Amino acid sequence: MKVLVLNSGSSSIKFQLFAVATWRAIAAGAVSRIGEDEGEVSYRWTDPQGHSRTDETRLPIPNHRDGIERIVAGLQAGGVLADLSELAAIGHRVVHGGERFQRPTLVDDAVVEAIRDMIPLAPLHNPANLDGIEVARTLFPGVPSVAVFDTAFHQTMPSTAYRYAIPEYLYLKHRVRRYGFHGTSHQYVGERAAAVLGKPFDRCNLITLHLGNGASATAIRAGRSIDTSMGMTPLEGLVMGTRCGDLDPAILFYTAEQLGLDNQALDDLLNRQSGLLGLCGVNDMREIHRLAAEGDDRAELAIAITARRIRKYIGAYYAELGRVDAIVFTGGIGENDAEVRHRACAGLENLGIALDDSANLSADRGERAISAAHSQVKILVIPTNEELAIARQALAAVGGG
Repeated sequence: MKVLVLNSGSSSIKFQLFAVATWRAIAAGAVSRIGEDEGEVSYRWTDPQGHSRTDETRLPIPNHRDGIERIVAGLQAGGVLADLSELAAIGHRVVHGGERFQRPTLVDDAVVEAIRDMIPLAPLHNPANLDGIEVARTLFPGVPSVAVFDTAFHQTMPSTAYRYAIPEYLYLKHRVRRYGFHGTSHQYVGERAAAVLGKPFDRCNLITLHLGNGASATAIRAGRSIDTSMGMTPLEGLVMGTRCGDLDPAILFYTAEQLGLDNQALDDLLNRQSGLLGLCGVNDMREIHRLAAEGDDRAELAIAITARRIRKYIGAYYAELGRVDAIVFTGGIGENDAEVRHRACAGLENLGIALDDSANLSADRGERAISAAHSQVKILVIPTNEELAIARQALAAVGGG
């Protein structure tokens, strides 16, 4: 029994194939540059003898249907998927589920239309996600498709957390509220943190920090999201690679007037030209550290602002939760950047948050504690695995465990 996970973008499809018996990814890869003159199909798989193999092909990929057909053909040629009957489910990442979807959902015609109805809330993502679902349903009618929503985990937030202080009709008629994103990652690392702590997830209070090019923080009480830093869109909250995070909204009016920008230009400014890139001209934190070490003041400022914003959210969520069992770092920066972790936790000793500098600087990988022995709050590094989470949730949604 196997589960295929598809993450369909506007011009790409990422995939992983999991063996349910071990929950090991036996194949992964991507179809990219869909619709261009020359597309690309790449595979990584493990054959029955345990040997890893890779393959890459360049050829035109006219549409998502052709892309998914080539994914399956490659899996069969590689010997990791003998027949489609081996697939228990296909799990699809869907960015936005609005208020309707609070859990992974078996896809039928009504679900397809509901996802389509969410397109105004996620115009860059939901159409592509939907393409993958519709193609999979057409090509493989005997294999159930399951939609796993980035927003679903955060639908337990109370109205005091998700409502904005704006006229009510904007919420009731136009669905303007905070939804939050990265939910699959926050839930996955939260559950893994509970296992590390030796406690049931529904008895854990956690602050989870997904830090990468996109970044978000979540407050989890008794295994349920009660607040998160991203809002109606992924623009709100922490400093990100090219996104500004929290911002005085009046800056938009001022900037538009001063520079003569329209809505599209403002969107591009805040989503693609801001964040770390706007602060120091670079959005890769590894390069920013290198520049800071060479004395670049802008790079140093970018690191300091990033860490301060994280620390600010830790403090706010600590106050909201009252008791915190653990702070969890995940994502490319969260898992690998000891300096950002150090700065994010600095000065929080009075809250019972104390880092073990040696453990934090260790080259160890995988799930690990980096808190000092006397720290009242555990500080954990938990590598995220959203594809595995999607695979497990897809199987559960079709009654497979």
